[in-house]
Amino acid sequence: MDYLKTVVPSQLLAERGCNLVVINPGSANIRVGLAQHDSPYTIAHCIARRTSQVPKKNVQDQLLNSQVTTVQHMERERAYDIIASLLKIRFLDEEVTNIQYPQKMGRVDAFPSQSKDRKETVIPWTEVFEKGNSLGSGEVLTQKEGKAKEEDSSTEPKYREYICGEEALRISPSEPYVLRRPIRRGHLNISLHYPVQQVLEDMLAIWDWILIDKLNIPRSQRHMFSAVIVVPDTFDSREIKEVLTLVLRDLCFSTAVVHQEGLTAVFGNGLSTACVVNIGAQVTSVICVEDGVTLPNTQITLRYGGEDISRCLLWTQRHHQKWPPIRSDALTKPIDLLMLNRLKESHCLIREGEVEAVAVVHSYEDGTPPGSHKTRLTALNVPPMGLFYPMLLAPDVYPPPPRSWFSDNEDMLEDTWDFPRRPDMSDGYFPSSSGFYPMWEAYPIFQSKPKKEEIIGLADAISKSILSTGRIDLQRKLFCSMQLIGGVALTEGLISAVEERVLHAIPSHEAIDTVEVLQSRTNPAFVSWKGGVILGVLDFSRDAWIHRDDWIKNGIYIGSARKYKDSYFLQAQSMCYINS
Repeated sequence: MDYLKTVVPSQLLAERGCNLVVINPGSANIRVGLAQHDSPYTIAHCIARRTSQVPKKNVQDQLLNSQVTTVQHMERERAYDIIASLLKIRFLDEEVTNIQYPQKMGRVDAFPSQSKDRKETVIPWTEVFEKGNSLGSGEVLTQKEGKAKEEDSSTEPKYREYICGEEALRISPSEPYVLRRPIRRGHLNISLHYPVQQVLEDMLAIWDWILIDKLNIPRSQRHMFSAVIVVPDTFDSREIKEVLTLVLRDLCFSTAVVHQEGLTAVFGNGLSTACVVNIGAQVTSVICVEDGVTLPNTQITLRYGGEDISRCLLWTQRHHQKWPPIRSDALTKPIDLLMLNRLKESHCLIREGEVEAVAVVHSYEDGTPPGSHKTRLTALNVPPMGLFYPMLLAPDVYPPPPRSWFSDNEDMLEDTWDFPRRPDMSDGYFPSSSGFYPMWEAYPIFQSKPKKEEIIGLADAISKSILSTGRIDLQRKLFCSMQLIGGVALTEGLISAVEERVLHAIPSHEAIDTVEVLQSRTNPAFVSWKGGVILGVLDFSRDAWIHRDDWIKNGIYIGSARKYKDSYFLQAQSMCYINS
């Protein structure tokens, strides 16, 4: 303890971070890196596998119904007009000559924070053939082997069996590949079209590729590494069990520990109490943390995120006839969604008045080079407002996974195991009476019941989450300690919009008159990953760590206390890391 109070953070990271891998899986992206790194690799969490299926689907979990009903369309237009009234811009079907409010023209690229990160370069198609069979370093061939190799190289090029990351999103639809996303909307992407075994095999292939290609950790060396798994707040017990099995049994890490995203986000910013609002690509979750402990009853999951804002951007431009006459399809053509995400990140923001910008839009047709189209985008401040008015966003065409899967015969909440006690285990692992406790009994964050998923706006969700704590002192503290994380949290104007709308969402009879979003000390896109680094390095007691051999033998009983014994000490240490 005395050593930790005096050691320089960089020295501790160097000592303990060189063999610690932090993994933060998400629906659209996965963030992975060594604890000694300043930031993680952010990689598209998908894989494209070569297929001979005819007819071929571009996406494995192909949408079941992409038709928007008349009622949904009317609700969407109504939501647009409500937002237009708030932002003082033209209504959806209002002509330019009949403007209720004077136009406040503004180019988004006039703002430094927007112009410096603009990404309007064309996205290239992925090369799907294997690279030439050149000699590796130190490789010597006999004359016979050389002749055979030369003959082989003269044959037709060979397709890559699978392609991971962003490259998988940039494959032409004409190529014989099918795209798979193992996680969608905060859950393992299980469906009739995408069975659980395929989901887990794809996750293994993606994670193994990242470890080898990005972190240079071959399978033969992984017994020297430990893994911190920062799981989404939306994950259920069965999903956490499968991820642990993947990391310990299949990827061959020696030990692993599981932390929840909301908890690590708090430590990543050097806090101990906050309302964490995680706005990801496909799902938004709200959860409150008090003194380093998550409060499960405060969790609310919203089935929309950054990709829905991107799809709304396309709908808005088409309705205003600002989109070029090209066949853009964010659902069946992943490269179009990639382009829309970049346009959203560089042009969308929240502020009053007309917001327009000149942008370059690209068309991606089968087997042809990408085309460029210059256009003037309009109403760029409307799509992000869909976070507060979710009816503006397109309805979800992908069904959630079958809930029965989470309560199958292998339910980890009911199993018990017998195995020899390791000498390094503390007494906290074993009960005083005969028998063993269920493995996850002491994990209140891993619930067996399905977690609440609602269709309400972000401000209402935050207010409802904090008020559910039931204590006025804690409520006041949480309303002044809101923390926005996730890629969408970087949207310009979002912080002030959240503060304003959360204040209005609080019922008038509640004695709350102040709200505040705290400024993030770490990039909001990977603050949860950074918190995983801090907890992994500082958790010197290793009470919650699971050893590979024990897990393969059916697991161990985790310590009885999920709360850190010295939360304030860890919080002070994390502040030291953030400020160093």
